[in-house]
Amino acid sequence: MSYFSTNIKLLRKRKGLTQDIVASSLDMYRSTLSGYENEVAKPSIEVLLAFSDYYNIAIDTLIKVDLSILPESQISQIERGYDIYFKGEKLRVLASTIGEDNEENIELVPEKAKAGYTGGFADPEYIKVLPTFRLPFLSKEKKYRSFQINGDSMLPIPDGAYITGEYVQNWHAIKSGKPYIVLTINDGIVFKIIENNIEKDGTIKLISLNILYEPYEIPISQVREIWSFVNFISGELPEANQPKDELLKSIEELKKDVKAIQTRLDFN
Repeated sequence: MSYFSTNIKLLRKRKGLTQDIVASSLDMYRSTLSGYENEVAKPSIEVLLAFSDYYNIAIDTLIKVDLSILPESQISQIERGYDIYFKGEKLRVLASTIGEDNEENIELVPEKAKAGYTGGFADPEYIKVLPTFRLPFLSKEKKYRSFQINGDSMLPIPDGAYITGEYVQNWHAIKSGKPYIVLTINDGIVFKIIENNIEKDGTIKLISLNILYEPYEIPISQVREIWSFVNFISGELPEANQPKDELLKSIEELKKDVKAIQTRLDFN
């Protein structure tokens, strides 16, 4: 099924353009453009290329993707020049919720819902039952979601804090050294600093702020969603960072104790 006709009409109306303006820009008659929009005429490859250049959207997207069902955040990304088909990747359609004012909500994934989210992240019916809220200082053209974290691996961000992330469509654009929320097949939702090795070997390295936790790598094929860190909300005041030298000293002492115990065990 082709979505070309509905897509070019949608894109034109989103930009507030008349058929006369678009037809003139594409050097065609208005009646010809009307024929394409109403699925009366079939476009040639030259016409497809012309529309692709005009809207800066891949031909595959114009034909294969029903833009009308995409959340506003994804359409905005495509219109701003990021089109997944230009990179030969699979378009990840995000399940989302819309408020009565037709603007996207921020869905909240509390600790008790994290296990269900791993299996239901792509199910609109599951996403629909999550609690929602708004943060007025965030962009309306981007998609956000909040996740409750647990544990001490990302101290000084405390256990139980709510992390808000911006949806990342283009994983190749992930910046190494920055924090992200990652939905994985095996580990569920994790909040880590990422080292992006996708181009190198198809993996990402997940690094904790707490140096007591060892970094580890996972293949990108095990990842289902990635959200870039925006802010966090917590009822606790983060503790002051322990001086790095003291932490390193403590770790070295622990290593010596473990080695001494291992030596005694081997001797016995």
